Amino acid sequence: MKAGIEDVLQGTVTAATSQQGGFSDGLAVRLELSDGRRAFAKAVDTVAATAVGAFHRREGAVAAGLPSGVPVPRLLGTYDDGGWVALVFEDIDGTLPAQPWRPTELERVLDALTDLAGRLTPAPSLAVPLPAPRLGGWERLTNHPRALAKLTEIAPRAARELETHLSLEARLGEATAGDTLTHGDLYPFNVLLTDDRVVVVDWPHAWIGPAHADVVMLLGSVALSGIDPEPYAARHPLLAGVDPEAVDVLISAQAGFLLAAACSMDSTGDPRLEGMMTGLGLASLRWLSARR
Repeated sequence: MKAGIEDVLQGTVTAATSQQGGFSDGLAVRLELSDGRRAFAKAVDTVAATAVGAFHRREGAVAAGLPSGVPVPRLLGTYDDGGWVALVFEDIDGTLPAQPWRPTELERVLDALTDLAGRLTPAPSLAVPLPAPRLGGWERLTNHPRALAKLTEIAPRAARELETHLSLEARLGEATAGDTLTHGDLYPFNVLLTDDRVVVVDWPHAWIGPAHADVVMLLGSVALSGIDPEPYAARHPLLAGVDPEAVDVLISAQAGFLLAAACSMDSTGDPRLEGMMTGLGLASLRWLSARR
């Protein structure tokens, strides 16, 4: 695999620094080359982690099809020997937004999402089928008694109001209609801030939908910081004129996906991932409750 990455870069890797904090299997490393260049690579053994391998292959196709000017890391190339898959990107010298959110950083990211949606509407033609959005999960919970019992423990109000969420989920097709390429997993851990740029990373879950979908998703993380998302939503240009009920559908569906996934995990699951999904799901529910 190292030789394959070096072939993509047409250079010799002299140092590789592992990047911690991700939720997916595989490697994520910042690379230094003998000629002084830098790059970032993510790689996975697709035999050991089939799903992540599929994500990497799809992300490579999405990244290759994004138009110039979009604030994403530039794809330098890919390596795929049928077992290992690696994506090689330009190295971004940036940091994750502080958590809890700082208002100035939040405003920067929300402003950047307006520009991002403008550059990706209409959605570019991509050489890969895109997945359904990672939204919804309430109906799945009704067919999973153990997960439903866990939901009752961690989110008793959501369990009591399950019929309301099912009703909102029934409108998900209508609420996700649109012609914008959306990121689909736009949480703070997929954003890098440099001195003058907001860069959105990790695009395997991109889908085509309404221009405001990523804003709604990001604002769910704002609620996790103890900040009321509603004032930001009320003045964001991508949400101007959007039916409030359609926004509620997205917020509920976001919580449903996260909590259904968290409640369905067994003892072999990653506790960090379960905790992250639970926290974000509950935060979205708090925002939704305040709106209704």
